[in-house]
Amino acid sequence: MLSWLLAENSSGPVLPLLSNADLVIASDLTLIECDRVLIRATTTKRIPEAQVSDRRALLARVSEHWTLFRVDSEIVARARQPFPQEPIRTLDAIHLATAIVARNLVPEIQLLTLDDRLRICGAQLGFEILPH
Repeated sequence: MLSWLLAENSSGPVLPLLSNADLVIASDLTLIECDRVLIRATTTKRIPEAQVSDRRALLARVSEHWTLFRVDSEIVARARQPFPQEPIRTLDAIHLATAIVARNLVPEIQLLTLDDRLRICGAQLGFEILPH
């Protein structure tokens, strides 16, 4: 999400995948991370304020259709356990735990990530990884 939001070159397939998905499930942590990145981009003058406002508006439009999972006790409990590919960073563990909990409700869920560590770990957990 972050590379899509920052319009990085590697994010090319992300928006079409999000746009074409029937259901997008994310942790509320995703929105926190996105907002924090935009604040950091403004503060460090990496991105002009006008562009940050546009990206914040885009995020709001896109995410209003997402199903957000709260970081609840079940997700915290799973994030505290080992994952097949360690080490996994804390926030990544929360995202993976959210995906595992969501899979109980939506068995065909796929994992969208550009992060190599999450791609490897997600595949080992049995998720189909996007983009291919």
